[in-house]
Amino acid sequence: MIQTELAFLTIAQAAPLIERKQLSPVELTTALIRRAETLDPQINAYLLLTSERALDQARAAEREIMAGTYRGPMHGIPFGLKDIYMTAGIRTTGHSRICLDAVPSTDATTVRKLYEAGAVLTGKLATHEFAHGGPSFDLPWPPARNPWDRDHFTGGSSSGSAAAVAAGFVPAALGSDTGGSIRGPAALCGIVGLKPTYGLVSRYGVYANSFSFDHAGPMTWTVEDCAIVLQAIAGPDPEDPASATRPVPNYRAALSGDIKGLRIGVVRHLHEDDCAVTSEVSAALEQAFAVLRSLGATLGDVRLRPAQDYYDVKVTIAESELLAVHEHALRTRPGDFGEDFLGRVLPALLISGRDYVQAQRERRRMLAEMAPVYANYDVLVTATAGAPAPRLGAWRTIEFWKRASLTTPFNVTGGPALAQCIGFAGNGLPLSMQVVGRPFDDATVLRVAHAYEKATPWRTRRPQLDPAAEFSTVLPPVPDPEPAQIDPATRERVAINCRAAGLAFVNGVGRGWTKRDLVRWLVGSYRAAAFPLPGSERIGFAPNMTEIDAKRIDRVAGLRHRGVLGFCVG
Repeated sequence: MIQTELAFLTIAQAAPLIERKQLSPVELTTALIRRAETLDPQINAYLLLTSERALDQARAAEREIMAGTYRGPMHGIPFGLKDIYMTAGIRTTGHSRICLDAVPSTDATTVRKLYEAGAVLTGKLATHEFAHGGPSFDLPWPPARNPWDRDHFTGGSSSGSAAAVAAGFVPAALGSDTGGSIRGPAALCGIVGLKPTYGLVSRYGVYANSFSFDHAGPMTWTVEDCAIVLQAIAGPDPEDPASATRPVPNYRAALSGDIKGLRIGVVRHLHEDDCAVTSEVSAALEQAFAVLRSLGATLGDVRLRPAQDYYDVKVTIAESELLAVHEHALRTRPGDFGEDFLGRVLPALLISGRDYVQAQRERRRMLAEMAPVYANYDVLVTATAGAPAPRLGAWRTIEFWKRASLTTPFNVTGGPALAQCIGFAGNGLPLSMQVVGRPFDDATVLRVAHAYEKATPWRTRRPQLDPAAEFSTVLPPVPDPEPAQIDPATRERVAINCRAAGLAFVNGVGRGWTKRDLVRWLVGSYRAAAFPLPGSERIGFAPNMTEIDAKRIDRVAGLRHRGVLGFCVG
């Protein structure tokens, strides 16, 4: 086969060829490495190609297969890793100066499982800094670019994973999803991305973002490939305290193509009212719903909480946990973080312990509210992204604090959520739908998504990459924050929180911080605390974080969520 044909083989296509000895793992791995070497300077999907190690693994797989030992459909299959997955003897940076030279001595559980399945690691892939914040233009490596149009954004934070799969560099990659970081990039890059049920896939050895919301999961070109990878990485792990002990079903066997009689809830208010989408996304969704009806499913509208409710709870919890993860480095090496990361994490200094506890209690209520929804519907559907991929330099950090997202509700509720392509916009960029299921019913989510995929033509269209193509390689400048009118009382409150966090001040400037650093994060903290955000009267972002009004106290009741304690590196 020629290199392009090999690059676009799915796992389901390549695996039987490898098993029958009609395709060499070495031939496949070599072709994908050469493709990446030729084309990745345009995409920036890889932070590190591990070519020699990959070829060694491919040769070992070939020897085993030729000797009659075939481990299964991942044997001899190349894959990539978002660079927050620990890899023994291989640099794991988190796309940050903080871990620029970090070389773990152990593998993440998911990495070990893929090795045991015979898979071949081709390298470490770009991410937003520590899977949070971006795209950033002030990190040691540039952000990944969208293979469908290199002047456009990949989504994040599993940016390199999505770009690598879409570009044909690997048939599969692992990402992570705390608020949409698998599904968002999958949507903008036109691939399949699954956030599995919380606890189904171990996070041991994956750099922590939020103990309560982190999910590790697969990113592939097709739903069947997603099921194959999930089969390899799912299952209990005593090293992850949030890992579930349930048996793992046969996910690939669930892909029957038959969804007759399934009840599908359309969460219409999410994409029509709460996070309004473009007309192209709306039209593609309606066409996708029509396909599902034509396959025999019954569709009906269903309402959840407003998206902003889930977002307030998630951000209050997740930013507090992220601050705890990086507290030491923020005290000692603040200048080594990117500015977008700082603009997200440092305002968490203004979130009190009381706010955190109340948000966890409110989350418990949200989980309980899902029970009747799950009883009435087998899966839910809504948009993944509100529009096609924006231009790469369009992002501003303040947007993180200003609006809810379509993906975050399903991090809060914890069930499986899959993003898949449902067509293309007029500019050729992909559009996407989410399929969401009951906790630990990942098989039904895959079944519905697979039936839709097989009934539509979208998997026949690939990005066209030309090594001689011209495009702008100039990165946008890091924007200065707009001046904010911070009154003395607010400034002093921020300074008090700095001191309490160990960011001691000397003559008005934090120790280890430049004056520019201080001004930037003061502005960010002020905006997080005082910007009139939608829903700011709910959880977490009232102008005075020391006051929790009676209305908020009324809204937050329930039990402590069990998932607060999870794996944290460092």
